[in-house]
Amino acid sequence: MDELIFFINRVLISGTVLGSIYALGAIGITLVFGILRFAHFAHGDMMTMGAFIGFVIASILAGMGIATPIPMAFVVMPLAMVVTAVIALGIDKGFYAPLRRRGVPSVTLLIASIGVTLMLQGLIRLLFGSGTRSLYINESKEIFRIDMTAFGGSRPISITEPQVLMMVVTVILVLALHFFLTRSRLGKAMRAMADNAALAQVSGINTALVVRVTWIIAGSLACVAGTMLALDVALMPDLAFNIVLPIFAAAIVGGLGHVYGAIVGGFLIAFAETLAVFNWTSILRPMTTWLPFDLPANLALVPTEYKLTVAFVILVITLLARPTGIFKGVSS
Repeated sequence: MDELIFFINRVLISGTVLGSIYALGAIGITLVFGILRFAHFAHGDMMTMGAFIGFVIASILAGMGIATPIPMAFVVMPLAMVVTAVIALGIDKGFYAPLRRRGVPSVTLLIASIGVTLMLQGLIRLLFGSGTRSLYINESKEIFRIDMTAFGGSRPISITEPQVLMMVVTVILVLALHFFLTRSRLGKAMRAMADNAALAQVSGINTALVVRVTWIIAGSLACVAGTMLALDVALMPDLAFNIVLPIFAAAIVGGLGHVYGAIVGGFLIAFAETLAVFNWTSILRPMTTWLPFDLPANLALVPTEYKLTVAFVILVITLLARPTGIFKGVSS
């Protein structure tokens, strides 16, 4: 039973949390690609920026003596989402919109987004330094332990407060986005523009409004993903830069421009990474007497430092079998 509990703690819970972060990040990337037809490389740093905005707001309120039963950074997240969405709109208006009006190719917009990445990283380091901070201003991170002795286990199932919050928030946001895209007039306009931008424009769809809503959704989700990631680990200037490549891989595996594909791709990449670095010795140890070989101390498929390569192996395999991704996206 302890082996099963270890698997739940290290694979099921960790994979679900990582998949939630990848999925929320990949949705923003796939929306921008589907509507604007370019890979927004600065999306990871928008996640980091959103987390720092939440940190600033939470610090101000905590300094005023305001206390909350759950982490302040989580409580102020809706306000941080609004600020991040406004900044995302400002970045589009200041950098990408002028390039689009000039009719530049997608690769130029991609290079411009790399420039925005460096700009955001520099701004964050200038304002907050390069050190690591905690989003728990005056609180402590709670750990919930589910006693499993009744089922024959000697260790509990452990899950932290931000991990629970992340799972709940991801389900709510995915459902809200589903109903927005399928039930609202604006959501249907976004899907039409993602399918064929030129046809959507001649059909009378307000494409400028669709672009603005795309940045609002992408910026808001980036803030949520960044804040929840910082609550789970720690807040640092390169918080999301290190995971932007797996997030891109998730969006491409799912099918660029396809929201549901981004969600599936996010969880697929996350669970593949988690299973690849999992120590299978802990599961096989009860079978030692039947195995024809001695179990090593660590029987992981890949070392933890090579975890990122798993995403690209899946990406290559998927593209070889299905070049437009699992959900047949716009283009890979």
